[in-house]
Amino acid sequence: MADSEAGAAAAGMAHSFTQEYFQIPVVTRAYTTACVLTTAAVQLEFISPFQLYFNPELIIRRYQIWRLITSFLFFGSLGFSFVFNIIFLYRYCRMLEEGCFRGRTADFVFMFLFGGIVITLFGLFANIFFLGQAFIIMLVYVWSRRHPLIRMNFFGLLNFQAPFLPWVLMGFSLLLGNSIVVDLLGISVGHMYYFLEDVFPNQPGGRKLLMTPELLRAMFDRPEDPDYHPLLEEQQQDGDLQPNGEQHN
Repeated sequence: MADSEAGAAAAGMAHSFTQEYFQIPVVTRAYTTACVLTTAAVQLEFISPFQLYFNPELIIRRYQIWRLITSFLFFGSLGFSFVFNIIFLYRYCRMLEEGCFRGRTADFVFMFLFGGIVITLFGLFANIFFLGQAFIIMLVYVWSRRHPLIRMNFFGLLNFQAPFLPWVLMGFSLLLGNSIVVDLLGISVGHMYYFLEDVFPNQPGGRKLLMTPELLRAMFDRPEDPDYHPLLEEQQQDGDLQPNGEQHN
């Protein structure tokens, strides 16, 4: 009897986890899962970071094209830095996808492609081996500029408006002794997307320059699932940024 009850409880937990997992919007789910699995594969020594890092010479001369993708998927071995990056990736990627990109999956994928391509081009000159952190900063930047009135609290130490969040993260990196080149790269690319998508089209004589290809719309834009339940963060006007990256009223 006890064994059957334990089995039923385990099955119920597995079912609940599966439901929650598939409630995550598709782009956020795919990218976060790929990052976690890549790190797990490195941790288990199935692959080496030397097979993943961004190396233009190996990409061009030895056709190791996968490095264009894997350099965005690895955030270092398991530890504080990995957890910090994954939490920020999950939270802000999901809030973007469920907020201003709600029902516009193709546009969100196009933003991913734009950011990935531009970061890669800048990476040719910045001597950066892994580009994922810059990509996360780009996502955070776009989210923060589209939610300028949200008040945030960083680890209970700083209170500020959302648009300052990328700069606070850069300062945090500096305090930890890390290079801020990655943060500056993410902020720069995020601002490029924000300007081209949200600012320039609304200027006198401006027009929309970033046009999502119809192929992406045909692939990704589908009717919304009626059972889908987004996070509540997009309705918040005030929040605290806790160490886990969440916001609370």
